[in-house]
Amino acid sequence: MTKSISCADVGSDCGWSTTAETEEELMKKVAEHAKEEHTDLEVTSEVVAKIKSCIKEI
Repeated sequence: MTKSISCADVGSDCGWSTTAETEEELMKKVAEHAKEEHTDLEVTSEVVAKIKSCIKEI
């Protein structure tokens, strides 16, 4: 089942979203986006857990 997430899902005022076949692929896309667009974001274990909890299956 395809997985999806958007910045809005985690409470960010950003229109970005993505999909992937696995959580691992999805998290790689999230990391790339965060590195490019959310340069002030400190990636902590709590942030990663919040992101993972917002992943939807479509």
